Amino acid sequence: MSDSSSSGELAARMREMVARLSPGDRLPSSRELIQRYRVGPATVSQAIAMLAAEGVVSTRPGSGTYVADRPRQRAEAADTAWQTVTLADRSVDTRILTGPPGPPPDGTIMLDGGYLHRSLQPGQILTAALARAARRPDAWDRAPAGGLAALRSVFAAMTGDVSADDVLVTAGGQSALSMAFRAIAAPGDPVLVESPTYPGAIAAARAAGLRPVPVPMDADGLQPGLLADAFAMTRARLLYCQPTYHNPTGAVLAPQRRRQVIDAARAAGAFVIEDDYARHLGHGTPVPPPLLADDGDGAVVYLTSLTKPAAPSLRIGALVARGPVMARLRAIRMVDDFFVTRPLQETAVELLSSPAWDRHVRTLAAALRERRGALVAALASELPGWTLARVPAGGLHLWVRLPYGADDSAIADTARQYGVAVSAGNRYFATELPGAWLRLGFAATGGHAELIEATRRLAAACGGSAAGA
Repeated sequence: MSDSSSSGELAARMREMVARLSPGDRLPSSRELIQRYRVGPATVSQAIAMLAAEGVVSTRPGSGTYVADRPRQRAEAADTAWQTVTLADRSVDTRILTGPPGPPPDGTIMLDGGYLHRSLQPGQILTAALARAARRPDAWDRAPAGGLAALRSVFAAMTGDVSADDVLVTAGGQSALSMAFRAIAAPGDPVLVESPTYPGAIAAARAAGLRPVPVPMDADGLQPGLLADAFAMTRARLLYCQPTYHNPTGAVLAPQRRRQVIDAARAAGAFVIEDDYARHLGHGTPVPPPLLADDGDGAVVYLTSLTKPAAPSLRIGALVARGPVMARLRAIRMVDDFFVTRPLQETAVELLSSPAWDRHVRTLAAALRERRGALVAALASELPGWTLARVPAGGLHLWVRLPYGADDSAIADTARQYGVAVSAGNRYFATELPGAWLRLGFAATGGHAELIEATRRLAAACGGSAAGA
């Protein structure tokens, strides 16, 4: 093992060692571990600390490290059948978020991922930002409920003509979405959603007791005429939409429709939740301004996040709202978790204030554009019978229609057996399906070679190119 090996790798080796020993047996000393695995003292200390935290080993100062006692196994599983009656008919269904049960087999190429591959993440920038944030004397103090003033100001500047007082910092986009649904609508209310739409929105709406009602889209995004009809028929007071680089289709709401969507909502006395998850995920062309920029009456509640363009564990997002709805959102925040952890907020301030962030966004745009092109070309070559809805100008995914009669769930299951994970399209519809679709991500893989190999595996799973035609 080289000096650059991580403590995690050493911990894995030590777990294998512990499995061959008995409780109470002494492990090699730190000096022996350093010599055997050719690592530094800090790596050994970190590995032992990890195993101690897991309960695998116990440390005795001045004596050494020993194999911990094995945990006792339950004689039988607890009888939890009574919980079904107590929980009644309220259901929080996360199956559309988690996909197939269990981890994918080793070697699986992930085309179903919604985050950047590690090679695309600004790891060094984040590490430096976190280190600077941790050195602040107040890094572990309680943060304001609304978020750090500096971070709210940065989000306000990114969003447009709003003030820092209009911004509420959240623990990522999903948390923001859940808060907005619960703040604006009451259990049993309908909420209009694009069809198809982000599965996390469907799940969050249902968890809040709301009824998602689909509104069709076309090549130019949400259809204003059908939206007005849906408001009239359902008397909904809330619309959830993604006007920019829509997930999963990649559509962008046409300029002439932006005002029409807001007018339809205002006529119904409704709010619009604008999910702008892809604000920093353009592919090099100018990113359209938020729908919020066309709203002069406080109808739009805007949310965005740093998680997608940075890293999965940078759980920092923001809600922008004006008027009494912001007071409601702040109240939800106090009930939920009081505030977002301060070190993470400080890290976000450091990240967004650095010139390196703008360089990362530009570099990321080029990388996403190249990967998108590689996957589009591979699909055209290997699966010509599959229809690409559009070549998106931003985002992380392609939306692909399967041939007539295909079963998207069956294809996704078979693809998993061939070593490639894809997202079945049925997860993205709140009601009946208009056809069979797959969402294919191009950002969570290791690069071009994996994208090409994944497409070949998909073709093999479907019986080859001829079967896909």
